[in-house]
Amino acid sequence: MLKTTFRGLALAGVLALSLPAYADNHKEDRVVATVNGANIFYSELVEAQKSMGGQAQAMPLEMIQGILVNSIADRKLVAAAARMQGVHKTDNFKKRMMGIEEHVLQREFLTKFAEAKMTDKAVKAAYDEMIKGFEPKKEVHARHILVKTQEEAEALIKELKGGADFVELAKTKSTGPSGPNGGDLGFFGQGMMVPEFEKAAFAMKAGEFSTEPVKTNFGYHVIKVEEFRKSEAPKLEEAEEQIKGKIANDAVTAYVAELRKKAKIKLFDENGKEIKEDK
Repeated sequence: MLKTTFRGLALAGVLALSLPAYADNHKEDRVVATVNGANIFYSELVEAQKSMGGQAQAMPLEMIQGILVNSIADRKLVAAAARMQGVHKTDNFKKRMMGIEEHVLQREFLTKFAEAKMTDKAVKAAYDEMIKGFEPKKEVHARHILVKTQEEAEALIKELKGGADFVELAKTKSTGPSGPNGGDLGFFGQGMMVPEFEKAAFAMKAGEFSTEPVKTNFGYHVIKVEEFRKSEAPKLEEAEEQIKGKIANDAVTAYVAELRKKAKIKLFDENGKEIKEDK
């Protein structure tokens, strides 16, 4: 039997399907090109860029507009040739189009259904519930210098004891990704770092650096603690998108679960014999 958790994950993705979502009204959508008289709209370029992924998504659309237009033009030309040969009348084509139609209907319906549930009142109620049991926890703001060997770490500690600047040493000596930022890791709470690193950082005082190398599976660390603070509950504006996402997914999952309760769903094996699901 399909488990509810898996089904819920599948439904969560419905609201983010990558099927083209062209402008509802092409009259408000400018034409960027034509192919044998058929319009190519700006919204089609936007969707084509999204489908490319990778670096193309980060580029200004104007930089790759020619590539996008040519790609869409090719698609339209081939589609027109396919219609000339009657491909759109075949059973296989109609079957595939039926599946696409169902995906689009599912997405459009559930998107509007979820949006109707994400009212300001519902968001505020969910936020109040979220922070009701919030308990402030200790957080530390730390920097570190990561090196490969214990000897390198010990040499760095010796330099720090001699008055060297921690930030500058991190920028020039650290092999970690935070090196260019002076080894700054920002604030973190317990459970967010590997145990050895976390234990050492929380055992220190503000302004101190570790006098012994801290070994983890990443290498050897020299740590400096900048300050401590108590965590704060996120503000409504900060948590709003996360809350809306949960409201939407919960609403969609519950709605589809109700539909399934009323539906008669049967599974069949390769021989056409009905498979009885475990209840």
